[in-house]
Amino acid sequence: MGDTSVTEKAKAIKYVIVDIHGVLTDNTLYYTDDGKKSEAFSLHDRLGFRALMESGIKVAFLTSKISRADEQMGKIYGIPQEMLWGSSAKMSLLDEKQKELQFTDEDFCYIGDEMIDLGMMKRAKFSVAPSDASLEAKGVADYVTKAGGGRGVIRELAELILRAQGKWETFVEKIT
Repeated sequence: MGDTSVTEKAKAIKYVIVDIHGVLTDNTLYYTDDGKKSEAFSLHDRLGFRALMESGIKVAFLTSKISRADEQMGKIYGIPQEMLWGSSAKMSLLDEKQKELQFTDEDFCYIGDEMIDLGMMKRAKFSVAPSDASLEAKGVADYVTKAGGGRGVIRELAELILRAQGKWETFVEKIT
């Protein structure tokens, strides 16, 4: 982490808010012969979510609509049900959640991959995009991960944030 501004922004983070599709997935949809849809999620991200939450950082999914698959991944990743946020009006929902949970724009990191995420990315203290995000998302991001969507973005980000906050080594010791 050579970039001082990235390190400084990461130090302040208390919430990590994640767009699901294109961040936790690679945006590929699979369909079975009978029309059922599925997506692939990375288990590398499970360790990233665990590291963040065990280090005192709250995590939320924020997508246009929470699907059953998103709920299942929330369970696998250990995200509490009340932190699975679904709304096509993301900014309004964030306003509500900030009042309810008492945090500000200065407290959160938002991870998005597409043009519809730009407003949230600009609002967040620290914005992140996967390496395969749209040019527009990467253009406004404070940090672009080496990992692509669905390939461990949260794992990479967790290490970056926790190293900046001096919590990474403690987490590593705890799990080993």
